[in-house]
Amino acid sequence: MSLKDQITEDMKSAMRAKDSERLSTIRMLLAAVKQKEVDERVTVDDAALIAIVDKLIKQRKDSISQFTAAGRNDLADKETAELKVLEIYLPQRLSADEIAAEVAAIVAELGASGPGDMGKVMAAVKAKLAGRADMGLVSAAVKAALAK
Repeated sequence: MSLKDQITEDMKSAMRAKDSERLSTIRMLLAAVKQKEVDERVTVDDAALIAIVDKLIKQRKDSISQFTAAGRNDLADKETAELKVLEIYLPQRLSADEIAAEVAAIVAELGASGPGDMGKVMAAVKAKLAGRADMGLVSAAVKAALAK
């Protein structure tokens, strides 16, 4: 079963359970998927769907920090609930140590050295770890590996 089919099934079960918060988040996700399919005239596969989920999660995290700073805890709580629903659809995330090991292997493979090679390394790492790692942690690991 593809990830898109799983999300559709989860939407149906949320409808049956009358779980309106979960249902609205899943509908928002499916709307984002449909938007990408229509805009680019493609059928979204699991990798592209994970990228969409990752983007939506990043938006939620940004919103939570802004709402919290503004003292709008009601809106921050809503965004946190959406974040929890979206995180279900991501694959298991790598730990910081696993990210550092992957980055070190890619740096060695590319023969990169110094901050000037960061773009080349990030492109390779992004292709390999897309959806499996927080790109903020990846960027920090790449900077640390190239600083050695």
